Amino acid sequence: MNWWVWPVGGAVLVVAGFLSALLPRARARRRRRLLAWSTARAAIAAASVSRDACVADVPEAAELLARAELTAGARGGVAAAAAATEQARRADRLWREARP
Repeated sequence: MNWWVWPVGGAVLVVAGFLSALLPRARARRRRRLLAWSTARAAIAAASVSRDACVADVPEAAELLARAELTAGARGGVAAAAAATEQARRADRLWREARP
């Protein structure tokens, strides 16, 4: 009969098994990356508002915010987003402490 049907069917099953395992992981990884960058953009925006509201000049905070914006502009993975978030939050904290 058609002997090739069995190997092709087996290959289809193996490929389907791999895809059913890999696709949810890829979606979760993408979702984590999007969430991390969303958090970083929000932290940068909050630091920018604090900078605009602060009367004093805080060079360290300005440098931290510039680094966070550069990191965000270069994009990257979750680690880069976490670094940008931390830099922006530290800058925000410094500007909040400098307010009268």
